[in-house]
Formats: sequence, structure tokens, C-alpha cells
Amino acid sequence: MRIALLGYGRMGKTIEELAIKRGHEICYKTSTAIDEEALKEADVAIDFSVPNAAFTNITMCFKLNIPVVSGTTGWLDNYDKAIEICHKSNGSFIYASNFSIGVNLFFKLNKTLAHLMANQQDYAVALKEIHHTKKLDAPSGTAITLAEHIIDATDNTKWHLNNQDSKDHTNSIDITAERTPDVPGTHTISYSSKIDTIEITHTAHTREGFALGAIIAAEWLKDKTGVFTMNDVLDSII
Repeated sequence: MRIALLGYGRMGKTIEELAIKRGHEICYKTSTAIDEEALKEADVAIDFSVPNAAFTNITMCFKLNIPVVSGTTGWLDNYDKAIEICHKSNGSFIYASNFSIGVNLFFKLNKTLAHLMANQQDYAVALKEIHHTKKLDAPSGTAITLAEHIIDATDNTKWHLNNQDSKDHTNSIDITAERTPDVPGTHTISYSSKIDTIEITHTAHTREGFALGAIIAAEWLKDKTGVFTMNDVLDSII
């Protein structure tokens, strides 16, 4: 499979290394504006760029009829527009805030726990995420996804970033974002009462889990048409 890497930072380099080990070819890689002619050579594109480039990268793939997998966060104000363009172009797309297989299993665990805690009024839920200092967005896309899953199952209606404002935080999930050098990603959900605390945590040890999951998603997406999620990918491997 010929893969185009749109975004060739640390994640792009890790994807390149693992993709080659899996027998794939990296036919194009860029961290700047896309060369359309070069991109046309790809069977699939993997986008780990920056927020202000992601929408352009993704929709360019739709234009060229190239399936695209995107793990870039911080651009989701344009997500619905991208999905509309994908459908109109008969394109192929998977977006995930986190492609790690372990994290996606953690998403399922979070949903289950949220449903169990939905009627436990004595417990207050909170999230904490820790990432490396070069991460551009806060909170992380993974933390937002976790919060949205909790909102779907409980009386909470929104989330807020800890200590960022003085607005009413009734029925709002508190998210703490911490930036520490060389931390790939740690996410903790806690339910605390006066009596006890229940916590679940996912800790990434390297970036390889994120990279491998994106490659697996790209392998799965090739030759398909439509908008999919990592749940679709997981259903085929677990």
C-alpha cells in the first residue's frame, strides 16, 4: 500500500517507520502545502498535521479520491463541513481523536462506567490529561471524546477546562490539562464522593500505539467509501 503522510513531525516519522515494517511504501510526505501531483500517487493518506492545515489536507484528499485517515485535533469546528464534502465527493474518511487500540478499548470502558455511575448522585466526575509540552491543543482531543461519552450517559451537559473561566459549571465536567516534557499521553477519569473515589486510567508508554492504530485504520479504509470511526475498525479486529 502506498501511503502519503500529511504532517511529518514526530508522529509522522513514527508512522513511516512502522508502515515500512508492515510492508507499505511511503510515497509522499510533507509538512507544508500539498503537491497534488505527488499526492495522487497514494493509495491512502494519513494526516497528522496541525489544526490550521487539517481541513485543507483532508478535503484535498476527497477531491483526489484518496481515502484519508486523520488524527489531527483542534480543527473540529470544520468537521461537519468536511463530512459534507466527503459525502458529496463519494470519499473515504476516518477521524479519531486517538487511534491507539488501547485507547479505543478505554473509550468503551469509559462508556460502560459512565452508564453505571449515571444514577450515583453522590459522585462528581472529573478528567485529567497529561501530555508533552509540544502538544498544541488543550484539553486533548482524547479528553474531549471521553467527556462527550460521559455527557451522553449522564446528567452532565458540557465540559470546562479547569480554572479557565468563572462561568457556571453546573452539570459540567471538570477537565485538567497538564503539560510535561516527554509524556506521550495519560488520561484519568475519576468519580469522587465523600466516601471513596473510583478511577480508570490509560497511560501511553510510547507513540507507537497511536501510529500503529492509524496504519491499521488506513489498511482497513483502503477500497472503502464513506465516513467511518475506529469502532468500525475495532469491530473487524476484536
